[in-house]
Amino acid sequence: MSGEPRPPIIALVVAMAENRAIGRGGDLPWRLRSDMRYFRKITMGKPVIMGRRTFMSLPRVLDGRLNVVLTRNAAFEAEGALMAYNLEEALDVARKSAKKTGAQEIMIIGGEGVFREVLPQAGRIYLTEVHAAPDADTFFPELDLSEWREVFREAHAAGPNDDHAFSFVVLERMQPSS
Repeated sequence: MSGEPRPPIIALVVAMAENRAIGRGGDLPWRLRSDMRYFRKITMGKPVIMGRRTFMSLPRVLDGRLNVVLTRNAAFEAEGALMAYNLEEALDVARKSAKKTGAQEIMIIGGEGVFREVLPQAGRIYLTEVHAAPDADTFFPELDLSEWREVFREAHAAGPNDDHAFSFVVLERMQPSS
């Protein structure tokens, strides 16, 4: 076995309601300040890949992280972010950044189409289960739970700046038996 470092894990970061809702009208269908702090903590220092609409829903470029925006619109530019025009290009840019910085994960932060496209390559999911079923127009793809094992779960009551109770869950893809 060579001394090459392991390639970074592709990890999805998603807050999802009980009905798989992840968005409404270009925004989140809830307010969870506790989840925003958790999101910052787990993505800091790592490359993040997001779709154009997800990027546009943010107040600004995410500091302390390489922001890679996946778009089919060649004219779209975002100051402080790198553009990629297909998933493989986005992953290539993120892998090079991770190798340079030593990041162990590439964080995929949405939206729906990006999650659907990258899910087969993902090795980890940071899931915030939102204990609610809000109206939404954007949903997380169906997840075959037989392919994943839960390695972490932490339940939280709604705090003063949280609309709902929630749980932080980490899922890791099970390796196929050989």
